[in-house]
Amino acid sequence: MMRLLASLAALLVAACAGPSGDAERGKSLHASCLQCHGTELYVPPARKVASLEALRKEVEKWGDMYNPRRTEQEIEDLVAWLNRDFYRFRN
Repeated sequence: MMRLLASLAALLVAACAGPSGDAERGKSLHASCLQCHGTELYVPPARKVASLEALRKEVEKWGDMYNPRRTEQEIEDLVAWLNRDFYRFRN
């Protein structure tokens, strides 16, 4: 029972920590996004994403446009970079 509680506590802390990706890798991956748009989408007044979860969903949605599609790790890396350098959402 104690192990279960400890595992659940660890998961909760990880979930609250924000994106688990590598922001520097996300910055590199973002170069391919620049084929369609610049970073102007991430700042007001064009910014439409209002939460970390919404940011992750947008990155996942557009990650499906690539062939091969973005991996879960690449999505986390992109979210980490976008959040660090533009959005600054707290989870």
